[in-house]
Amino acid sequence: MKILVVEDETKTGDYLRQGLTEAGFVVDLARDGLDGLHLALTEAYDLAVLDVTLPGIDGWRVLQGVRKAGKDMPVLFLTARDSVDDRVKGLDLGADDYLVKPFAFAELLARVRTLLRRGSKAREEEVLSVADLELDLRRRRVTRGGKKIDLTSKEFSLLELLLRRRGEVLPRSLIASQVWDMNFDSDTNVIEVAVRRLRSKVDDGFEPKLIRTARGMGYVIEDEGN
Repeated sequence: MKILVVEDETKTGDYLRQGLTEAGFVVDLARDGLDGLHLALTEAYDLAVLDVTLPGIDGWRVLQGVRKAGKDMPVLFLTARDSVDDRVKGLDLGADDYLVKPFAFAELLARVRTLLRRGSKAREEEVLSVADLELDLRRRRVTRGGKKIDLTSKEFSLLELLLRRRGEVLPRSLIASQVWDMNFDSDTNVIEVAVRRLRSKVDDGFEPKLIRTARGMGYVIEDEGN
């Protein structure tokens, strides 16, 4: 796996590069924010270890540039800035972890491995599918048999929930709380209408039919042929 280290302190940067290389990673080292951002945007990395106080542009702006470009690689801030406000700011900007200097390399390595495992699992779950229906979470795109299906935001969320719980009958109360963030009201038919519209887009004109109603219980998505 390939890691980007952005660290302007010569001794710390060299120490990180050597330690991570010896741990089996391929490591690129940038000494300032501009070089770090350039590498992050032009190369493929599995993770970045990023200082906050950097020449050129600071680590906050590097992270902002990375996230604005749609890069979702895990980012670990490694910095001497240890205030609660700094930690909160880093996490709010999209960092995945925050480690304060001075640090024990064993702890940094453990956190790196945890983030890499988490990132690997997230990538595996980027596309949810059943039969020939696919939902791409990153691109927010749905296709069936290779044909693009246009969904509203709520329809997309509903389909995502059904696919994540594939084969499980989901009661209306669960759908109401998860998709509409509301308590289920038996007098409203908003869920029935939404499921009907989603089914018309996902199932009409396709075989097999995937979304079905479990009468008196709820809704389920599954390929009954498999």
